[in-house]
Amino acid sequence: MTNVVSGNARPIPAIAGIGLRGPHQARFLHDKPAAGWLEAHSENYFAEDGIAVATLERIRANYPLSLHGVGLSLGSVDPLDTEHLRKLARLVDRIEPGLVSEHLSWGAVDGRHLNDLLPLPYTEEALNHVVARIEQVQNRLGRQILVENVSSYLEFESSTMPEWKFLVEAVERSGAKILLDVNNIHVNAQNHGFSAIDYIESIPIDLVGEIHLAGHTVQAYDGHEILVDTHNALVCDEVWMLYDAAIVRYGPIPTLIEWDSELPPVETLLAEAARAQQSLARYDEYAA
Repeated sequence: MTNVVSGNARPIPAIAGIGLRGPHQARFLHDKPAAGWLEAHSENYFAEDGIAVATLERIRANYPLSLHGVGLSLGSVDPLDTEHLRKLARLVDRIEPGLVSEHLSWGAVDGRHLNDLLPLPYTEEALNHVVARIEQVQNRLGRQILVENVSSYLEFESSTMPEWKFLVEAVERSGAKILLDVNNIHVNAQNHGFSAIDYIESIPIDLVGEIHLAGHTVQAYDGHEILVDTHNALVCDEVWMLYDAAIVRYGPIPTLIEWDSELPPVETLLAEAARAQQSLARYDEYAA
């Protein structure tokens, strides 16, 4: 895989940005609020013509932009969807994003797509499978991608390695990098009983290319509390503390505030990004 990124692509700076969602597009077109960078969901802009992708092009002229996919189903045993990949490649060529990312998950079986990002069994067989799929995507795009750790609520009895080892092996073997979702680490640590700090400390510093922060909700199930990655709330204090630990370990990393439902005003997202920026600034002061 040759990492070919157009010279017109604006790199994503090691500062805090926010996710670009449809109800907020007009603000970014006309008012140009001071976000460090923006991330758009790739599949929302697959139509070759029309207002959506044209709007994204206009916004991209004013902000560094990344593309974040939710539908490639990298871990599925179905053949990789070549039409989906063709549309993604066309969008990447047109928008020239600073980063392209996907989830280390599956969400399709027998041609039917599920409305979820489901975890993989952490086995050597699954690892070999997903590495080949990541390589196929990177070869088609002609560039490195980032893969994101996902939230989960059950574990496979067949797993033979911890989640973080699976994640590291997948990117090291494929030549990809990690989009580290710190909220998902916290969610999984609470749901499955492992140490979130151990997870952070187990990821090599040079493999992390982006960080996501988001909110979650607490739900009761069978007499127990579980955390659900809902992306509809403020980042909680425990996740902020874990993020601080991540920045101490990895240094300044492009950081995104994700909020996908029950959308607040843009100002709320910018305030969350400003809090992340404070953590990044504290690292710079410490390093100096």
